[in-house]
Amino acid sequence: MDIEGFWDLIERSSREAASRKERLAWLEGELCRRSVEEIVDYQACWDVTANRGCRFDLYAAYWFVFGSTSFDWFEYFVNWLISLGRATFEPVADCPDRLIEQPQVLAARKGEFAYCRLSRREQKKSTWMEEGRHDFASLAHVAYDAYAKVTGEDEDNLYEAVRARGIRSEFPVGGVDGSDLRGEHWDLDDDQELARRLPRIARYRNSGEL
Repeated sequence: MDIEGFWDLIERSSREAASRKERLAWLEGELCRRSVEEIVDYQACWDVTANRGCRFDLYAAYWFVFGSTSFDWFEYFVNWLISLGRATFEPVADCPDRLIEQPQVLAARKGEFAYCRLSRREQKKSTWMEEGRHDFASLAHVAYDAYAKVTGEDEDNLYEAVRARGIRSEFPVGGVDGSDLRGEHWDLDDDQELARRLPRIARYRNSGEL
């Protein structure tokens, strides 16, 4: 499986399923019908793709758009961004400032605000927490589950198989204060730096929308 095949599976899983739970089951089922080599291919493609998002400027964009400083939740956000498909992920990975231009991102923000305004009773009935949030932690584990079922081996062996190809996931984010994030780090409290590095997000923020 190459990167084209990887994205085909990611995007088909969105079309084939009505919920995130169904999507995970569909993906796992598809991988279970593949060879072990293809499962390793898929995970290698996942790690290479997710690593493109493990950079400080995308973390900064995430911080300003969604207001979260958690590095764990940033990882789950990158998973979600991948789940939106190649046409969304790649432009944002190349230019994090374009995050604010993505319709799914704006919809996720509006959904979060709407959810927070609900009563506790209404929140219990809402599916937003399961289906609408801008994170998708479990999407990163699909290949590991498939690998364990197909091989009967410990899922950690998949990690080692990918590493043997010279590929290593940069998540979870390590270092003090996210120092392992690639790229130049800058002061997120500096409005001038924000305007210089993420001008679209800065304009959106200055308009009162963020």
